[in-house]
Amino acid sequence: MIYCGIDWAERTHDVALVNDSGELLAKRHVTDDAAGYRLLLDLLIEYGDTEEKPIPVAIETSRGLLVAVLRTGKRKVFAINPMAAARYRDRHSVSRKKSDPGDALVLANILRTDMHAHRPLPDDSDLGRAIAVLARAQQDATWNRQQISNQLRSLLREYYPAALEAFAPWTNGLCRPEARELLKTAPTPTRAAKLSRTQIQAALKRSGRKRGIEAEADRFREIFRTGSAHHPLLVEEALGKQMLALLVQLEAACTAADDLAIAVEEAFPRHPDAEVLLSFPGLGIQLAARILAEIGDDHTRFADARGLKAYAGASPITRASGKKSSITRRWVKNDRLNHAGYFWAFASLRPSAGANAHYRRRRETGDWHAAAQRNLFNRQCHEVNAAATESRACLQWVVMTMKSGIPW
Repeated sequence: MIYCGIDWAERTHDVALVNDSGELLAKRHVTDDAAGYRLLLDLLIEYGDTEEKPIPVAIETSRGLLVAVLRTGKRKVFAINPMAAARYRDRHSVSRKKSDPGDALVLANILRTDMHAHRPLPDDSDLGRAIAVLARAQQDATWNRQQISNQLRSLLREYYPAALEAFAPWTNGLCRPEARELLKTAPTPTRAAKLSRTQIQAALKRSGRKRGIEAEADRFREIFRTGSAHHPLLVEEALGKQMLALLVQLEAACTAADDLAIAVEEAFPRHPDAEVLLSFPGLGIQLAARILAEIGDDHTRFADARGLKAYAGASPITRASGKKSSITRRWVKNDRLNHAGYFWAFASLRPSAGANAHYRRRRETGDWHAAAQRNLFNRQCHEVNAAATESRACLQWVVMTMKSGIPW
């Protein structure tokens, strides 16, 4: 048996091959381009790599063209966490020396000694991986939009509180097109106070608003003309220019989030697992796509529900030593899946009587809201795993149990 370890870098990669006894058979330094990938594949073939029995590979990343090349065929690729690789390095040397060829050798030895303790990259379909790219990008765009919105809100509080008061009745008001158009029209409170009713109505129409324009224009005009403190004119104009610069970033983030959401809505329904995920109470297209992106469509990825719960960070972790024992939340987890799971648990409380009853029971036993939500997501992970591995009849029973008030 031959094992391969690759120390990944931005421009070049170090490769090491070892056999069952730990003997170093070969080491290479390959570039991160097509020629380097070809050299790597030729090296693997030279040492017995075949389509039926490929050489397993350990690498410290799960993304990139190199990983895509290695995943062709039946080859198992193991993405080793850099923290775990650093701990393995200490097993071979106490002097704390480090080199890229040495790291490649450590990765190869990880597979030689503990391959059973590490999970290979899941065998997801191309459509599943494409949905993962879109769902994660949409999630990143949503987080970026909220971050820029918070920066804009903080700036407006310094010199333009009337704008925040005007947009307060709207959910996520600064991200609304009406708010962005009004801020472009009047970037300072002095200019906002001079706006006529006609100008405000025109700005609302340019943003795409169709109803309630007259009433909103009157409300905005009254708020903008209310007396308030002002910075000196030059300082106020400078703050207005800073706000406009942030507004450009916010508009780009809003457009990116909306465009990626449309792309997810087009791609996700084509997946075979879409009907299954959307049948769960509380899951819409965007949230279901995020869960599919992190779990994948390889139904053999998790041996049981416990693995999925630990991966999602829904199950607690126990630390015991002698007479001391503590149970705490799990910090090492898939943050994206955990984030989506929190929203799923919250969204399922209204449409699912079973989920609501479980949440209420946890609150009555003394759990805080977040702990009860986490426990509910723990149960939902169990049902998702059952849906992925059991029959269609079992899935229907699971969904009916969640929708009813039957205790789980």
